[in-house]
Amino acid sequence: MIKRILNLDNTHNDSTFVWGARQVGKTTLIKELYPNVTYYDLLQAKDFERLLRNPSLFGEDLEMLNDGDTVVIDEVQKLPQLLDEVHSLIFRKNIRFILSGSSPRKLKRRGANLLGGRALKEILYPLVSAEIPDFDIHKAVRYGTLPRHYLVDNPWKRLGAYISVYLNEEIREEALSRDLKTFSRFMEVAAFTNGEIVVYKNIAQDCGIDYRTVAGYFEILIDTLLGYMIPAFSYTKKRRSIQASKFYYFDVGIANYLRNRRNIQLGSVDFGHAFEHFIIQELIAYLGYNGKEEQLSYWRTSSGYEVDAVIGAGRVAIEIKSAEEIQSRHTKGLKAFQEEFPDCRLIAVSFDSRPRITNGIEVYPVADFLKKLWNHEIA
Repeated sequence: MIKRILNLDNTHNDSTFVWGARQVGKTTLIKELYPNVTYYDLLQAKDFERLLRNPSLFGEDLEMLNDGDTVVIDEVQKLPQLLDEVHSLIFRKNIRFILSGSSPRKLKRRGANLLGGRALKEILYPLVSAEIPDFDIHKAVRYGTLPRHYLVDNPWKRLGAYISVYLNEEIREEALSRDLKTFSRFMEVAAFTNGEIVVYKNIAQDCGIDYRTVAGYFEILIDTLLGYMIPAFSYTKKRRSIQASKFYYFDVGIANYLRNRRNIQLGSVDFGHAFEHFIIQELIAYLGYNGKEEQLSYWRTSSGYEVDAVIGAGRVAIEIKSAEEIQSRHTKGLKAFQEEFPDCRLIAVSFDSRPRITNGIEVYPVADFLKKLWNHEIA
């Protein structure tokens, strides 16, 4: 059994929204944590249709509960009208609610009651290395770490099905885009800029749409938790830095499928891109799970120096290379960054055989880096 890092017991019995992209394991986690509570699954026709016809039944059901009891509503965004009653029951009966869903976008669009600060917000990410026994970096880089994908031998068809379900249920059902075919094309083009600086006009040209539409489409991906914008590091003192953001899909397997990067091998350019993406994915999850307020960013100067990941205001700088041995040419960006931030901790992640220090830079084989990250020894 996989034990997830997100532990809702740490929320001190507060009501909590649990958001996460489709199939990250929200339902499985919540059922494991709360096996004997009142449970509403709005993906089940019985629960959904009953409350859709008569939402007042929800409040009548819960009047039977005791103060302090816990209630789960899975896929709460399907019936936003329930949240008014949730708000009331939190106040009147001190009932604790666990409210899960794929994203708050639908609730925000409908002006739903988001409980006015009476509920905490947590995000469940795809599986991370620290959660997976006998973690296989090569499998994770190729296929991502969504549970249904990582835990089977050949998940390629499941990756395709995931994209189809997302388009049909998240985009078509919620009418987020009137042109599903164009949005699907946009997702493919976005995958080819995955990990790169976002230039809306270039993507718009490739998709045959207006750049403002492209900006709106990226907003949809981010709001539905299918992607992240990583901002440029903005504290540069000496060198002029580029300030546009980078985009990453939330799971490297999704980007690989959309780019048709199948069976990529160590040493290839495609593997290098996917490896960088996976480490960024781990950093995002680590910072999210541990309540770190420091921002994850990247650094690139107009003269071409670059650092893949910067934590906080220059406290840690990380270069990600799939090379089997880090060499001086791989660390030029880190050394340039150090000139402006001499107290910064410099790290290179690679497939080196042993940890070492070269020219003031800590070099970690990827397995060592991931272990140190989740042991809170990196950030």
